[in-house]
Amino acid sequence: MQLPNLSKGVLLRRYKRFLADILLPTGETITIHCPNTGAMTGCANEGDTVWFSTSDNPKRKYPNTWELTQTTSGDLICVNTQRANQLVAEALENRWISELAEYTHILPEQKYGEEGSRIDFLLKQAGMDDCFVEVKSTTLLTDNGIGMFPDTKTERGQKHLRELALLPKQNKQAVILFAILHSGITSFKIAEHIDKVYSELLDQAIRKGVNILIYKAEFEFNGCIPLGVNLRHLL
Repeated sequence: MQLPNLSKGVLLRRYKRFLADILLPTGETITIHCPNTGAMTGCANEGDTVWFSTSDNPKRKYPNTWELTQTTSGDLICVNTQRANQLVAEALENRWISELAEYTHILPEQKYGEEGSRIDFLLKQAGMDDCFVEVKSTTLLTDNGIGMFPDTKTERGQKHLRELALLPKQNKQAVILFAILHSGITSFKIAEHIDKVYSELLDQAIRKGVNILIYKAEFEFNGCIPLGVNLRHLL
């Protein structure tokens, strides 16, 4: 996936969930939009490098959007949660996700379930069961390169698990794809200590036939400037 043209600054603070102040190389301080409402643990430390895009929409109060964090240790993190689904969509279209490569019809944001949910992708193919794919952006890095999900208690994620667990009995495929968007993550586990209910529901869902996929983003550079990101590497 090609990233928009990016500029950089140094993070001063993130606040009100949607805003961040950064210091530009010129010495100017600006406020940018943060498209991530999560905890962003380890992704928003003072002094980190912030890579941001700029919109030409004159109606936007904050035209700049936080896309990536580059930590002081050199790790790169995609913090724009919208990018996770865009990456998976591209990977599905190009059949880079081998477990799902046989599906040719890709329908995003489809309503389903008894609790009024939306699935990220509904995959269809003649002669095959429909496949429901839920994408989870993963950016929490712990010791020894271990990535974890979730980074905070997620009632929405719990609901998704309850919905997905019902699908195998309906002769439908159900998949949770954890998209690892942190270059420092080398392995993965569920953060039971953060959300025990999510962990328990995931175990139940797996026993009922829900499949788990874990793919990692690979970042591309033009010199030192992040140019693109691809979702190709299975952990």
